[in-house]
Amino acid sequence: MKAMIFAAGRGERMRPLTDDCPKPLLKVRGRPLIVWHILNLVRAGITEIVINHAHLGDMIEQALGDGSAFGASIAYSREGTALETAGGVALARPLLGVEPFVAIAADVYCPHFDFSQVSDTLKDNDLWGNPHAIDKRDVAWLYLVKNPAHHPQGDFALNNFSVTNEGEPRYTFSGIAVYRPSMFDSVQAGDTAKLAPLLREYAARGQVGGEVYRGDWTDVGTAERLDQLNAPYSPRS
Repeated sequence: MKAMIFAAGRGERMRPLTDDCPKPLLKVRGRPLIVWHILNLVRAGITEIVINHAHLGDMIEQALGDGSAFGASIAYSREGTALETAGGVALARPLLGVEPFVAIAADVYCPHFDFSQVSDTLKDNDLWGNPHAIDKRDVAWLYLVKNPAHHPQGDFALNNFSVTNEGEPRYTFSGIAVYRPSMFDSVQAGDTAKLAPLLREYAARGQVGGEVYRGDWTDVGTAERLDQLNAPYSPRS
């Protein structure tokens, strides 16, 4: 399985920190956010990684290189202007191949996520006995989290491993998922396209599966949250 890390965002809410440093390279506890993901992927045996970038993308390539320093092989999908998440996948599809891939938002912090659990998700084989067994029509498997204080309304509900647009309780999309490349057939390479409308469309069709991740997770979307993670006596560890 390959992985894609979304690293093309401008990080407007993190300014001025992101004026001269891409958000994925901002450090949490002495390590760039994106490096936490790379190390966790490699630990799980997922070593082929695609990273898209736009704002200050050269700095990301300089910092990470070809990935060999981490035990990975990194390919870059370069966007002149950020194409949003679905647009980023559409442009990167030649690098991702035809099999399901795991995708991660570079600006979330989840140091203990076990990526080895994603390897069988969405595979076209016999999944009997697999706790992630789902309908082969499904195009995505989402990892949801408890709603953080800044997003109390959540994004989706979950009904017996089926992600739905309506219902209770509500959960927030973590930014970690497994996708079939075919989910993005409607987006042309070079198009700017958001992911949320696609997810909601397929969820309405009953073609999105998911589960709740209950481990350590933070959306590092503001300088304040970054400071909280880096505080000497932060309760998160």
